[in-house]
Amino acid sequence: MRGGTSKGVFLRASDLPPPGPLRDAVVLRIFGSPDPRQIDGLGGADTLTSKMAIIGPPSISGADLDYTFGQVSFVEAKVDYGGNCGNISAAVGPFAVNQGLIPAAQTGESSRVVCIHNTNTGALLKATVRLGEGQDGMQAALVDGDVSIAGVPGACAPVDLDFSATQGSVTGKLLPSGQLCERLRVPLEDGDKEEELDATLLDAGQPMVFLRASQLFEPHLAAAPPSEQVQALEKDVQLLRRVERIRGVAAVKMGIVNCWQDAERVSSYTPFVAVVSSPPAGSNAHFSAVCVFMQKVHKAYPVTGSVATTAAALLQGTVVHAAAARHLEVEASPGTCEANVRICHPSGVMEVQGAVQSGSEPSLLKAAMQRTARCLMDGQAYVPWSVWPAE
Repeated sequence: MRGGTSKGVFLRASDLPPPGPLRDAVVLRIFGSPDPRQIDGLGGADTLTSKMAIIGPPSISGADLDYTFGQVSFVEAKVDYGGNCGNISAAVGPFAVNQGLIPAAQTGESSRVVCIHNTNTGALLKATVRLGEGQDGMQAALVDGDVSIAGVPGACAPVDLDFSATQGSVTGKLLPSGQLCERLRVPLEDGDKEEELDATLLDAGQPMVFLRASQLFEPHLAAAPPSEQVQALEKDVQLLRRVERIRGVAAVKMGIVNCWQDAERVSSYTPFVAVVSSPPAGSNAHFSAVCVFMQKVHKAYPVTGSVATTAAALLQGTVVHAAAARHLEVEASPGTCEANVRICHPSGVMEVQGAVQSGSEPSLLKAAMQRTARCLMDGQAYVPWSVWPAE
């Protein structure tokens, strides 16, 4: 399935061993990992295309199904279940409809709301899937449409995603450290000295670490479009390692790891890091953002990351709000802020409908967006007998 700007292998839980080492061994073999080309499997040899969704019956009331996300490494024999992927989430509803995993909609209904329990975070997501007719005459997720998203060629039918109930997805708190902005003390490469940087740590949809572009880049790059910042990051290994040290320190502050040196090994997926700045001239976006995850630069922008980014943009005092404040028009009522937040990323602009409760204990009230998704192929993946234990 393609979901948003990501692509993943979707598997039924009933076709796999129970969670544990054997399940991961089977998944790794399906993907052809570890191998940088994933030549002996279905993986796409890129962080955006080496993703997995396991779909099973619901384990909580109010959900139509369980969905477990896995980021499959091609560098090491590892499947990371540390968080969710919003883009892959966009394909879960269409998959469920096409596979007949949920009751069909009533005759005449043009859409179906699918309630998805993400087991990684415990959050309940809602996906509104437009309905059409499949080749066999049965109900299917509509494919053709006029919605385009940055980073995906062409247009498709929309999938409406509601992430409003994803506050504290991993840490249990919107602001894991209790602060809107704080100073991180980060070791330099030689380990003998430290640097201090402003950061916002926020957990909604996905734990995120927000940094000012001016703290990472030279002035000309700090004001450059996201595509140029991506090129600079990809060419500068030392800069990416610096970002990883920052991520490690932030992960300790968020309670995800105990020691910053362990972050890459123990929690390589979570948190993400986003570098924010003012939008490029002529853009209709409110600010720019470039995301680093799995020690790579995101070619677009993660949907779960956009949930946290939107919340941060609406909360005065955060690093993101400072970058967006001059451009963002907020509808404010006592204690709440609401806006359609437009994020400029390396592949274009994405828009999120957001609302937050401000005050001494901020909370996420709304985070919704449109994505697209479709089935690319349906069939069998073959796993060698040698993976299975001898009876």
